Amino acid sequence: MEQQLIDLLMYTIPALVTGAIAYMFFKEHTENENNRRNFLITKDLQKEAFPIRLQAYERMSLFLERIAPSKLLTRVNPTSSNKEDYENLLIATIEQEFEHNLSQQIYVSDQCWNIIIAAKNATIQLIRKSTMNDKTDTANKLREVILTELMDKSSPSKAALSFIKEEVGELW
Repeated sequence: MEQQLIDLLMYTIPALVTGAIAYMFFKEHTENENNRRNFLITKDLQKEAFPIRLQAYERMSLFLERIAPSKLLTRVNPTSSNKEDYENLLIATIEQEFEHNLSQQIYVSDQCWNIIIAAKNATIQLIRKSTMNDKTDTANKLREVILTELMDKSSPSKAALSFIKEEVGELW
């Protein structure tokens, strides 16, 4: 009886070891194939999405350039001498530009999008703050006050553009 049990174990143990090795081999092979397929799919998606992402960064750079106060003030002329009307026109122009590029947020990182929003809001805040200045009494004076304030410090758009350039550099 003992001899039969030993014989049975001598046949069973190698079969179990061979079966376990075969199972591990096929499991590893299947996982490698799945990873390879996922890699190829991701690679193809990135190949198609990369130009779209770059275009989104380009559009957001253009947006930031267009709302930079120095460029905005030269592009958008006052319709009257009323500073509040000019303030509203400038803010409406910024908001319109922003809404035109709103869909680009799905192609840029969340951090980049938040910095772009912060630059937009800081530019609007700069315009509002300059309008409340006691020295500002006309639309042309508002333009001067905004430009004078920007001589001491850089525009919010400049910092956001630097971040975009850095982020695009990381894509390569």
